[in-house]
Amino acid sequence: MLLRRSSPVLPLALLSLLSLPSHSLAETTIAGGIWANYQYLPDDEANKNSWGTIGDEALIFYLDGAAEEGEGRWSFSAEVRAGPGSFTDPNNNSTGDQWTVHKAWVGWQLDQNHKIVVGKSQVPFGWKTVNFWPGDIFLAGFGDQMDVGAKLHGDMNGWRYDAAFYLADDWGSESTDTVDDNRHWGGSDSYRKVQTLVGNLAYDLDTMNTLGASFQAGRLQNLMDPERPVDGDHQAAVLYYLVNVDNWFGKASWITMQRDLPEDYAVSAGVVDQVENDRLALEAGYSTGPWTFYLDATVAEPDTEGSDAETITAAAPGFSYDYGPGWVYVEYLNQDGFIDRDGRVNEGDFEALYVSLDFYL
Repeated sequence: MLLRRSSPVLPLALLSLLSLPSHSLAETTIAGGIWANYQYLPDDEANKNSWGTIGDEALIFYLDGAAEEGEGRWSFSAEVRAGPGSFTDPNNNSTGDQWTVHKAWVGWQLDQNHKIVVGKSQVPFGWKTVNFWPGDIFLAGFGDQMDVGAKLHGDMNGWRYDAAFYLADDWGSESTDTVDDNRHWGGSDSYRKVQTLVGNLAYDLDTMNTLGASFQAGRLQNLMDPERPVDGDHQAAVLYYLVNVDNWFGKASWITMQRDLPEDYAVSAGVVDQVENDRLALEAGYSTGPWTFYLDATVAEPDTEGSDAETITAAAPGFSYDYGPGWVYVEYLNQDGFIDRDGRVNEGDFEALYVSLDFYL
């Protein structure tokens, strides 16, 4: 794996953030945190002999602010991560190292109900899980997406709607790393997701129930050709439902997707150039005081020509505890398949126990 020496740019940038004047801001938050994870793999003899491993450590910095009321309409938000637990891929990100800018956007409030966001921000597609890993499972590629572009958000009379255009799924000209939801959109030596339109519409049926639909469609850029032609396509749609009743919550979605891979990549990798599948995702949980108990479950059914894979399933039950400055997560993952960089369904058994701890200042 290609790793570069850490760059001084990151600490210098963070020091500059700490020196920002705050007198013009109504709300300015500069915060940081650390997380780490214990992992036990019952099918891995080396891991079992070690009684598991503790790692995936990361240092996280947050910067959030907004103009004083009557003094402006702007706001901003950024998150920087550093360390092996940053959930970034040095071989495919923009830094070539184990640190990354997960998000960084500037917003402008058009009126009371509408806002424009420019930068790297959350893609408005379906819903997000309580904990992105291991909860995302077969949302793979459509979970905690952060892409680079512009987004309009609106909220009025029970309706919530978004329209967005993303130039690429990450910073730079080759990165295909979307941090939490990475390794599902090609690679820096194959292709990447670009020029994507996204739309989202949701309606609150009442105080407890919400129905919604999202779509995205765009291009895939061939990184194997020096001229980097944009000769592939991708499209996906999701129907989703959210419910909250007292301390109970639930989420459900049906996703259908298709990719037409760049020809150079398909020929080189020896794969069919069109990938199709449908996915069903469910989340159910209960919160009481500092405790939250939840179950994430997903199913993926391949519809790709020539695929030998059967329908795959995965489940991740778990709970979290808010102990004050942070959270403890205990989760168990069991799956009989996975989604690869092409969005293709594959078979393969995997199970793990995760215990994560974080704190924030």
